Amino acid sequence: MEKALNSLPAGFDGLIALVETLRGDHGCPWDREQTPEQIKTYLLEEAYEVLDALESGNPEDLCAELGDLLFHIVFLARIFEEAEEFNIRDVVQKISEKMIRRHPHVFGQAQVSGSDEVRQRWHEIKIAEAKDKNADPNSFFDSVPQQLPALMRAYRISERAAKLGFDRQDVDSIFENLDEELAELKIALKMANSEKLAEQLGDFLFTIVNLSRFMRVHPEAALTRTISKFIKSASRSLDVH
Repeated sequence: MEKALNSLPAGFDGLIALVETLRGDHGCPWDREQTPEQIKTYLLEEAYEVLDALESGNPEDLCAELGDLLFHIVFLARIFEEAEEFNIRDVVQKISEKMIRRHPHVFGQAQVSGSDEVRQRWHEIKIAEAKDKNADPNSFFDSVPQQLPALMRAYRISERAAKLGFDRQDVDSIFENLDEELAELKIALKMANSEKLAEQLGDFLFTIVNLSRFMRVHPEAALTRTISKFIKSASRSLDVH
């Protein structure tokens, strides 16, 4: 095993070579059998484990989990390389080109006044890219992955809606909308109609998400903190009893 490890290049090239070996004729039977459909599940799990490590604040755990995630990205790219679609170097090249294109204030002559203008420029560049591809510039709702957890997806959809002008003017108007949705939710509850109740609850939750975006607090992060706080509180209560 030590000899095999020493035969691999160092760094990122070594990881690429390792994955090639695992997928090779004399590699691991399990790794050779994996498909994109199977890998996507592991990829999602690894992404959530990275988030857990970030939340824990432990750099050592985060380093290890980022490695796990990177391995699956390289592994997935290798599968498509075998199908002669693209390889991991194409992935690196494309993301580098995109980041350079979307940061003209860093890699070009553009000037920005701050992060708000950076975000606006980013949106304008995405619209221009969509036009270059002959795509409907208003179809960028489609760029929000359907597989995202609903809370995260609602936040991203809300962001994009605001870019198109579908937005409240200030936080007070959002609170007014929240009061309206809460009143409708109470009515639906009295009606004892499960379908209507689910619809109104969804409207209420979406308004909460919109409020969080306006306040620049990500709802996923806020809810995660509250869940952790609740678990600690509940655990202390159980210990007492």
